[in-house]
Amino acid sequence: MTHLPIAHMTLYKHGVGYFRRRGPVEGEAIKLTFRREEMDDLLKSLTVLDHGAGQVRGVDYDTPQSQAERLAGNSVVLDDTRSLRDLLVALRGRSVQLLGSDGSTEIGILVGLDEVEEKPLEQSLVTILREGTDMVAALPLNRIVGLELRDEVAAADLRFFLQTAVGQETHRSINIRLSPGSHDLEVSYIAPAPTWRVSYRLVMDEEAKAKAKAEAKPKALLQGWGIFDNRLEEDLTDISLSLTAGMPISFVYDLYTPHTPTRPIVKDEDRVAAAPVMFDAASLKDEVPSAAPPAPAAAAPMMMRKRASVEAERAFSTATMAASVQSAATGQAMGELFQYNVSVPVTVGRGQSAMVPIVSSNLGCKKDLIYNGSKMPTHPVATLRFKNETGLTLERGPVTVLENGEYVGEAVLPFTADGAEAVISYAVELGLRIKEEIKTESQLQSLRIKEGYLLQNLYDIRRTTYHLDNRTTQAKTILIEHSLSDYVIFDTPDPAEKTLDTHRYQVEALPGKITDFLVQERYLRSRREELRNLSYQGLQRYFADKLLDQKAYDSLRALLDAWAEISRLEKASADQEQQRSKIYKAQEQAQKNMTVLSNAGEEGKLRGRYVKQLTESEEQLAQIDQTVARLQAEINQKQANIERMIAGLAA
Repeated sequence: MTHLPIAHMTLYKHGVGYFRRRGPVEGEAIKLTFRREEMDDLLKSLTVLDHGAGQVRGVDYDTPQSQAERLAGNSVVLDDTRSLRDLLVALRGRSVQLLGSDGSTEIGILVGLDEVEEKPLEQSLVTILREGTDMVAALPLNRIVGLELRDEVAAADLRFFLQTAVGQETHRSINIRLSPGSHDLEVSYIAPAPTWRVSYRLVMDEEAKAKAKAEAKPKALLQGWGIFDNRLEEDLTDISLSLTAGMPISFVYDLYTPHTPTRPIVKDEDRVAAAPVMFDAASLKDEVPSAAPPAPAAAAPMMMRKRASVEAERAFSTATMAASVQSAATGQAMGELFQYNVSVPVTVGRGQSAMVPIVSSNLGCKKDLIYNGSKMPTHPVATLRFKNETGLTLERGPVTVLENGEYVGEAVLPFTADGAEAVISYAVELGLRIKEEIKTESQLQSLRIKEGYLLQNLYDIRRTTYHLDNRTTQAKTILIEHSLSDYVIFDTPDPAEKTLDTHRYQVEALPGKITDFLVQERYLRSRREELRNLSYQGLQRYFADKLLDQKAYDSLRALLDAWAEISRLEKASADQEQQRSKIYKAQEQAQKNMTVLSNAGEEGKLRGRYVKQLTESEEQLAQIDQTVARLQAEINQKQANIERMIAGLAA
């Protein structure tokens, strides 16, 4: 697409590439072509430098119009499926030469095309005013095999239409204007690009294990390959390449599309002198604890190997692999980013992809079995952990684990800074089953009396038992990952390791047996209960659990006795009130009966009995009033005593 070649390319993980082109240029301009979708990033980042004695005078580029907008004023616009008929219609009034299928020609001014809907190619007619005459000739459309444009404007419009139709929707050009003479020109910019990837190989072998026994530190070879793609419309030849890890901020900003804001329409109006506008004056004021020895290889019971005959054929070792492929990249920290600079020139053809070695280092490693039920229920997974001592930041990517020349599993290496520890899980240990059993309960921890309430501190206790069923013939050391929460762990062995979200407990699972491991957690919460709602049974339980001393127990029991006596008195008072209500109803009925009785004869006698009954009931009401008053006085006295007792308890 351009004769200014790419000299350097930096690829990032967020879909952007930084490209630097450089080369000699003769003349006053150079044209570069880009995809339409690259223009926003190009205008945002384009940098042009002349390393010679020349100058860069400016940059211009195609106006970002659509095809329809560019062709709006063009006299020739052709449909995709009827271009000849559209051309004949567009050329009305233009000088043309028509070539017939029999070799005859007609020269003149095109009048038009008379189309017929049914069989248009066979029955439609082309009419032409013959040159130098007043004769209009009509020719069948299907007999015309050639058309020559004799009008320069029409020919130019046709060429413009065809140029616009060819690729102009997908590509745009920029022109860099230069001073006359020779130039050593450098053009750099960012543009969308496929993200680069990385894949790793982690290799262990018997030879490395033997050396590890002598050094007391197992070793494994970590090899990383950077993978990238050439999606440019040109070959990349002997360029320098950088692969950058990290996450720089990046975005698309529409600079290419012209935008004309809508302005408000303001009508002219009469003006009057405005009063002065005044403002007040203002002043400006001023290392994790080491785990137990490495666990036996978890992959061994999973893969039954015939070692004697196979190992001799493999001849596969970390030393051989390290010597065969060496890193072709050097690392460079760039603030929040890390860059792999490939130290050898890279050549990749258009539309091709490539792999370059960027990491090759021997690292101390440790094998573990780790169980986390939320990630892998029932079984632990075999893991390898190592400290990143490569001097490089390791980008996230897949890892293929090889042991003694055999594939034993895969993992994903997380983004790992230099000096940080990485843990990768690559296989499942099926010979060991783990079951979790969770039980919960609440325990009262303490009591306190305040303002008529019994304040209780309780522990919500959660006990998680891990049942480890080792069905192999070897003892297994497992790290159980227990997730942390708001609960506090107690009465549990100290963890072998701690992470931000988990504790790892080291447990030895004996062969052919079930081993249990208990993790206890508790959460302290508070609740309150009115002293009056206490029961004698609850009070006795608190005393038996030694949550109350003898003095507090006796005081609370006296309180309960006092409240019980108040309840008895209140019930007696309620009974008196109920009796009062019955008397009132009887009096009301007697008074109703008296209203219909006379004072003489039998009615007079009956009336006298009602009068006597009313008199007696009044005496009963007076006695009830005295009893209720006495009961209420006793209740008030006992309530005052209770308040003094509660105040004494709180003190």
